Amino acid sequence: MDDVVEAVLQQWRRLNPELDTAPMALIGRVNRCSALLQQAADAPLTGVGLTRPEFDILGTLRRVDRDLTPGRLARETFASGAAVTKRVRLLADRGLVERRQDARDRRVVHLSLTDEGRDLIDRLLPEQLAYERSLLSGIGEQRQGELSEGLSELLSVLEGRLGSLLPY
Repeated sequence: MDDVVEAVLQQWRRLNPELDTAPMALIGRVNRCSALLQQAADAPLTGVGLTRPEFDILGTLRRVDRDLTPGRLARETFASGAAVTKRVRLLADRGLVERRQDARDRRVVHLSLTDEGRDLIDRLLPEQLAYERSLLSGIGEQRQGELSEGLSELLSVLEGRLGSLLPY
């Protein structure tokens, strides 16, 4: 069974058989997978009124298990500072994240999970992982590992070449 990217590649091959579409084959599939996963990733989270980026902020604060500044949180979540500020404000309004000013420099803010935020992420993470596992269930564990290794290699190459161009 061909995927949607294969149909595009076949169209290009018919139009211009000499054209090397190998980069399009890989990047097109990665982009299509990303788009589908972004649509699907929020499914379990919507039940508790979270978006994936908000979940990522809660998860990051939980996994580092210490206070973070908004700038550090932005780097950890690959988001812009403005996006983190907006999300943290919403999460703080819900009582999930606490903002504290630094005692020595009032311009610096420290972010941490509230007890409610910690309880929510501890409950939600296993549910989210089970959901993500179900999304991948059509691919065997060994193949998932191979795909993960290949994507890790791609990510390392891209970060080396493009990382300095990204704002985070």
